Amino acid sequence: MYATNVRELKKNPSLALRHAREAPVLILKGDQPDALLVHLDKTLSDTATGLRPALAASLFRDGLMSLGKAARLSGLNMGAFIKHLGSLGIEIARPDETTTHEARDLSAWLS
Repeated sequence: MYATNVRELKKNPSLALRHAREAPVLILKGDQPDALLVHLDKTLSDTATGLRPALAASLFRDGLMSLGKAARLSGLNMGAFIKHLGSLGIEIARPDETTTHEARDLSAWLS
């Protein structure tokens, strides 16, 4: 899947349209997914196949789905889905309220 930002889309919309012939194009606003460009000549099944990774990435990014469930929804194997997330700039490990405490506990073991 090709991803571009709004600025690049304004500069060269035909590039995004060419990529959309192969797979949906993810449009980023800042560094966040904002829209999806889908070519209308594709069959519905081809479009659905391309949308699954985008939808799964969005649900994972928003914390609505675990990594494993999102990978299954995407139709990609785990490694390919993680690469897909990386290409979109979506981190797979997210710090939470326990991260600082866990890092402190770990540093005691490592010293």
